[in-house]
Amino acid sequence: MTSVAFPAKSRPAAIPVRQVLPWAIFGGLLLMLAIYFVGAEEGATSLIRGMYVHEFVHDGRHLLGFPCH
Repeated sequence: MTSVAFPAKSRPAAIPVRQVLPWAIFGGLLLMLAIYFVGAEEGATSLIRGMYVHEFVHDGRHLLGFPCH
């Protein structure tokens, strides 16, 4: 039999919350903005005139289960 030397157990590196938090907030805001445009950008809640945004995200609305007809 051969002996196999395994490396010593390493500990995961700590990730400081102060470095991650701004990126998490930014990502969350982008996600909320995307959900608004896919889910609610039409009719009375519309921020942009016309149906351009609605038609652009139309298939995504159906894929995610948002009603639009």
